[in-house]
Amino acid sequence: MFVVTPAYAESNPTEGTNSETGAHGGETAGGVFPPFDSSTFASQLLWLAITFGLFYMLMSKVIVPRIGGILEHRRDRIAQDLDEANRLKEEADNAIAAYEQELADARKKATAIAETAREKARAAADAERTSTEAELSAKMADAEKSITAIKTKALADVDTIAEDAATDMVKHLIGGTVTKAEVAAAIRAVSGK
Repeated sequence: MFVVTPAYAESNPTEGTNSETGAHGGETAGGVFPPFDSSTFASQLLWLAITFGLFYMLMSKVIVPRIGGILEHRRDRIAQDLDEANRLKEEADNAIAAYEQELADARKKATAIAETAREKARAAADAERTSTEAELSAKMADAEKSITAIKTKALADVDTIAEDAATDMVKHLIGGTVTKAEVAAAIRAVSGK
């Protein structure tokens, strides 16, 4: 904000200092804004060129190389990270392929082991069945021999039992005695021997 001072303030530059802008009343009396004052264009352009030159040198010598170094470092880091990621992916793919191959081999081995175990169990069962059948056949043959022996003994004893029974019956029924030879001859005649 500009404050217009009276005309007497222009005669004395120390009087009438504007407290807001710190400028004297005479300097603002012309009413022209200093950057637009055509009498100061040359100095303003000179200072603009000097400032631009210093700023350009600062940018080109300090800031741009630092930013370029940072970008280059990041680009290298990203490239390294991508290379590392690709390497780790290849290792993971190789590990998965090896795992799947080992799993397939293990399944084949397990199938082979199971088949071998089935064959062994089948062979053992066949051998056990054969030995059990042989034992049963032997026991059956022994049983048949034993039955034949018991039958033969029983048939041999039948004649004796029949003779004893016939002798006892004759004694009880008739009251007489009969000799064993007579009873044996009668039994042989009846049985057809």
